[in-house]
Amino acid sequence: AIMINSNPETVSTDFDTSDRLYFESLDRESVGEVLRHEGCEDLTTVPVILQFGGQTAINLATPLTDRGVPILGSSVDTIDLAENRERFEAFLTRIGIPQPPGTAVMTLDAAIDVADRLGYPVLVRPSYVLGGRAMEVVHSADYLARYLATSVDFQSGHPILIDRYLEGKEVEVDAICDGVDVLVPGIMEHIERAGVHSGDSYAVYPGVNLYPSEVERLVEYTTRIALELGVIGLVNIQYVIHAGRLYVLEVNPRGSRTVPFLSKATGVPIIEIATRAMLGISLREQGYSGGLWPRQPLVAVKAPVFSMAKLRGVEVNLGPEMKSTGEAMGIDRDFSSAFYKAMLASGLALKPREAVLVSVADRDKADTIEMLERLTRMGCQLYATEGTAVMIERYGMPVQMVTKRIGRGRPDMLDVILDGTVQGVINTPGPANSEVLDGFQIRRAAVERGIPCITSIDTARAVVNAMERATGAYTIQPLPTYRQRVTVGY
Repeated sequence: AIMINSNPETVSTDFDTSDRLYFESLDRESVGEVLRHEGCEDLTTVPVILQFGGQTAINLATPLTDRGVPILGSSVDTIDLAENRERFEAFLTRIGIPQPPGTAVMTLDAAIDVADRLGYPVLVRPSYVLGGRAMEVVHSADYLARYLATSVDFQSGHPILIDRYLEGKEVEVDAICDGVDVLVPGIMEHIERAGVHSGDSYAVYPGVNLYPSEVERLVEYTTRIALELGVIGLVNIQYVIHAGRLYVLEVNPRGSRTVPFLSKATGVPIIEIATRAMLGISLREQGYSGGLWPRQPLVAVKAPVFSMAKLRGVEVNLGPEMKSTGEAMGIDRDFSSAFYKAMLASGLALKPREAVLVSVADRDKADTIEMLERLTRMGCQLYATEGTAVMIERYGMPVQMVTKRIGRGRPDMLDVILDGTVQGVINTPGPANSEVLDGFQIRRAAVERGIPCITSIDTARAVVNAMERATGAYTIQPLPTYRQRVTVGY
């Protein structure tokens, strides 16, 4: 096998993984040159697997097919059906699976009209995005106009997609399809609600807040989508559960960044099974059947790792655009212990009896009360901006008030970060307003000084839960000891 990889730091660049290894860009010209260098003058005799190279590799499907290169696995038409907005909407409508309402627009007037009809907030993004690039949750018409004015894609005449933003539990599923059966190795729940890029979210296997009926529906929808699309190999599907209803956010006809995590957690050799399926060996011939793989007696947490301190001037607040540069994994018998391990491994080391600065948006205030009470019981000293401090005092908790607007009083938020008074920051930004710059400055100041900065209430709640229940109580064991042995015939 010939491996082409543009990232020299990945495991797949181990020299034992392939017969030939090339560090080259994943583009049509580079791939063609590699094949010619290998003596493959007749490109129709050289099958290529694209599903393991992310979106960049999948984008080569049409160019390579046009040159006669056979693509193993899902066809070019299947890939286009999953990624072409109009075709995909029609596809989901035909098979009766719901998706968030939305449409593509080409003008500012059309964008504002669509957003008004859908209702704010809306999710705005260019078509065919990579890594959530330029995606934003927009809360007002003014902010939408500013977004479109600065969008390179929109100004260049490309369509912009506007969807109704559905807040709820976000769920991710990786599956393997051979055209007849669909194997679902596991279902992962995101800690953060929909609106944070899946690569920046904490993911939990198995989902700790999913009802059995929701799991059944997830498996049913995944199976129907994979078979109707004509997937051969891997497929990644992201869902949101809003008001008790399951919606499809996106379908990726390829492997995702969660495959290594899920393989380790479940013990299912996902890449090996998918490769054999692409080579024409059915799941049943490999000893597997369709449906959900038996749930393992463990909890695994995938934590994002960020390089914010090294990336000067980058906004810390999480959103639809991916910002993480790596991942860490925690595994144990219960969620709190697994999350605590993942938290430590990713560098989010908030401890009991430390001082924490809290400044949250009005929409999040009610959700923070119980969490702050638990922090207080753990001996944490609370510092808060005016509005948040008033709420904290109302519930009888001790708090030190600081000024929200930087330079308008002493001490302000920046002061208690720069002088080392606080060892953690919980800051959830509100919609764009005059205080955006102040919030950006305190988040940047925190990460540049190595202070944990949490910008999602869901993450903060999970962190506090782990601090309270798992500090010093976890054990370290070899990975296979956590998993239940499942016999597979082959």
